[in-house]
Amino acid sequence: MTTLLLLVAIADDHKALLHARFRVIDAPDAARRAAAIATHADEIELVLTNGATGFRADEIAALPRLKLLAAQGAGYENLDVAAARARGVPVCNGAGTNEDCVADHTLALLLASVRALPQHGAAVRAGVWRDALPLYPQFTGRRLGVIGLGGIGRKIAARAAAFGMVVGYHNRRPREDAAGLAWFDSPTALATWADDLVVATPGGASTRHIVNADVLAALGPGGHVVNIARGSCVDTAALAAALRSGQIAGAALDVYESEPRPPEALLGLDNVILTPHVAGWSPQAIRATVENFIANVDALERGEPLPTPV
Repeated sequence: MTTLLLLVAIADDHKALLHARFRVIDAPDAARRAAAIATHADEIELVLTNGATGFRADEIAALPRLKLLAAQGAGYENLDVAAARARGVPVCNGAGTNEDCVADHTLALLLASVRALPQHGAAVRAGVWRDALPLYPQFTGRRLGVIGLGGIGRKIAARAAAFGMVVGYHNRRPREDAAGLAWFDSPTALATWADDLVVATPGGASTRHIVNADVLAALGPGGHVVNIARGSCVDTAALAAALRSGQIAGAALDVYESEPRPPEALLGLDNVILTPHVAGWSPQAIRATVENFIANVDALERGEPLPTPV
C-alpha cells in the first residue's frame, strides 16, 4: 500500500477512509512527526498536512519517494510550495470542501456579535430583563464589508444578502463575477463605507495585519469585526485597543495570532466572541476534505490533472 504521513488530527470515522486506501503513519505532533520522518523517510510517498501545520523544505528534501504534498483545507501558507515544485512534487489543497461550513459559522459569529447574544445571555442569568438593556441593531440595511471575495467570501456575501445586508468587498482588483457588489480599492476605504467587516482573505505576508488600527478607526464605533481567515490578518493589539476604547462595538474571532494559545489581550473583554478555529469543522466538511485528498491521489496515479492543485 502507498504510505501516507498524516500530520493532522482527524476523527476515527474519517481516518478510516484513509486506512482503507493507504498505509497511514499518524504523526499529529512535533515529536511523532520528526520520528516518523527519521524512521520512514524512504517509504513515505504522500503527506497530508494543513496550512497551520505546514511542511518544510528540509522535510521535503528528506523524503526521496514523495509524490504528493497536500493541505487538508484551503490554506497552505506554511507549506513550502516552492521547495516541493523544485523537487517536482505536486501540491494540492482542499479548496471548496468547507466553504459552506465556514460561511455558516461566519454568519453565526456576526449575528451573535451584532445582536449581543453573549451579553443578553449573561444579563438573563444575572436577573436583568430587557427593559434595562440597550437596543442592538438588526441586520437588514447594514453594510457588510468582506475582505477577500474568494469562494468563502462569496458564500458569506450570499448569506448576508439573504439577511437584507448590503455587501461590498475588497480584493486586489474587482471580480467580474461579483455583479451588484461594490468594490473598494483598500481595506480602509471598505471599512469607511461598511458597518461591519468580515475577514476572509488568505493568510501570509501580503495580508498580515490587513486589519490594523487605521482600518478599525475607519470602521467606527458601531462596527463589528469577524475574522475566520488567519489570525495574522488582524492586528490583535490594535483590535484590543479599539474594543477597550469603544472605537468599535465588538469582534468575533475564530483565528488568532497566538493560536493555539488564546489571545490574552482579548480575554477580559465582554464584547469579544471567541471560537477555537472551528469555522471549517463539521462532519460533512471534514469528510469532504478527506475525500478530496483521495481524489487528488487518484488523479495523480492516473496521470490526470489534480482536482485542486496549488
